[in-house]
Amino acid sequence: MNSIGNKIYNHDTDLDITHKINSMELTNWINHLQYIKKELSNFISICSKELNSKIESPVVIQRFKKKQKENDTLLNALLQYNGARAKIIECEDTECDMVYISEHESYRRSYIYHLDKYRRLKDEFFNSIKGKFTLLKMT
Repeated sequence: MNSIGNKIYNHDTDLDITHKINSMELTNWINHLQYIKKELSNFISICSKELNSKIESPVVIQRFKKKQKENDTLLNALLQYNGARAKIIECEDTECDMVYISEHESYRRSYIYHLDKYRRLKDEFFNSIKGKFTLLKMT
């Protein structure tokens, strides 16, 4: 592969295009995990303060903190992987390219699994607080 840039050109090979698309996808995953990191921090803060008396906060907080560690672990792994992808330009044969593609598929499965588990945790949280609050009318 000649370049790892993300712009796709007519003269790019199928492998070049695959690597570029994978790089764009990886950037999206990293951005999403960084957002989830902020969101988890907010959930933990809300459960620790505002919702403390309305929910089983020690259990909820513990589950959010566990997910926060898992998110950080995956985010750090993807950041390291992103740095290692710079060596794709050194690939001179298809076998080398396939190693990167296989590794990307493995990270894709990890990301999707993590996202699914996180969404389930959020759904459980919102279901657990549903109906426990009343809205104040502003006049």
